[in-house]
Amino acid sequence: MKTYKFILSGGGTGGHIYPAIAIADALKAKYPQAEFLFVGSQDRMEMQKVPQAGYKIEGLWIAGIQRKLTWSNLMFPFKLISSLFKSARIIKKFKPDVVIGTGGFASGPLLEMATRYHVPALIQEQNSFAGITNKLLAKKVQKICVAYDGMQQFFPEEKIVKTGNPVRLDLLKTEENREAGLTKFNLDPNKKTLLILGGSLGARAINRLIDRELQFILDQGLQVIWQCGQLYYEEYKAHNNTENVQVLAFIDTMNLAYAAADVIISRAGAGSVSELALVGKPVIFIPSPNVAEDHQTKNAEAVVAKNAAIMLKESELETHFEPEFKKLIGDEIRQNELGANIKKLALPQATQRIVREVESLLKLSKQDKE
Repeated sequence: MKTYKFILSGGGTGGHIYPAIAIADALKAKYPQAEFLFVGSQDRMEMQKVPQAGYKIEGLWIAGIQRKLTWSNLMFPFKLISSLFKSARIIKKFKPDVVIGTGGFASGPLLEMATRYHVPALIQEQNSFAGITNKLLAKKVQKICVAYDGMQQFFPEEKIVKTGNPVRLDLLKTEENREAGLTKFNLDPNKKTLLILGGSLGARAINRLIDRELQFILDQGLQVIWQCGQLYYEEYKAHNNTENVQVLAFIDTMNLAYAAADVIISRAGAGSVSELALVGKPVIFIPSPNVAEDHQTKNAEAVVAKNAAIMLKESELETHFEPEFKKLIGDEIRQNELGANIKKLALPQATQRIVREVESLLKLSKQDKE
């Protein structure tokens, strides 16, 4: 039996890294003898997260262009040329059967060189508004796996396959894990639980909002699990002294936190949106306005358009948060409606669908080599 070789590239943020790891894990389960190599940006979080997941990684000297004139921007052409050369060396040495890109700047040079060497390639776009790297690669790759409808505005329609975003399948068991979630976080089963998420590093605007509105939230009869992020834990950990409040830097059992939650406040990164669809709870999205091409707002808008979530922009929090939040907490029917509607958007078999597309490229790779 042939030993397949896969290169996966994506990084800069968890939203690009975790889908790549999920795809690698699914391919490994199907092809236990396969060899895997990840390619990322040498100074970004993938250099730690990928080895922690058990995979080798090579780093490229590449980073995004800043919006203002910086030394890093002036260096960009040199970084790009260096990354293209190193990508070529990696591909010639590793000889992959298929290359998979999940977005982020490192995947640009790597997939560019892979397609030049006629290696079958697939990209996975997590967002409802395509990233610049994936838009540039779209004409050169064979398959484009997407999570939203209407992506033909960015990509050639004949290459698009709607698969959804790879997510952890343990999130499918939120109902049966509820008891375990309440126990894990030592929660009162007679109170509703608000879960607040700002990503692994934390979200400044969400943290400031909760810091300011905490008493108002508690006055609605709620208990709170507040994941403030590692960057902000020292600033907010004193709230752990408040009854019915738990402030955590990071939650390592997200499946149990989701299971225990009744209402969720979250950023609207693509991975978060996909997870929350599986979970099927009422969500208030507060998208980050600071991400490339305002992806998070567009992701949230796509869900709100299906009457499946509430969205509050950061600029609206001062005036809109209290009335919107109070209205939602006081309306059980609305909570159930939002939870049911977001669950309809879930695509739980996303990773397996992507693996099927990769398998179709393995056949292509075999034909090329014969």
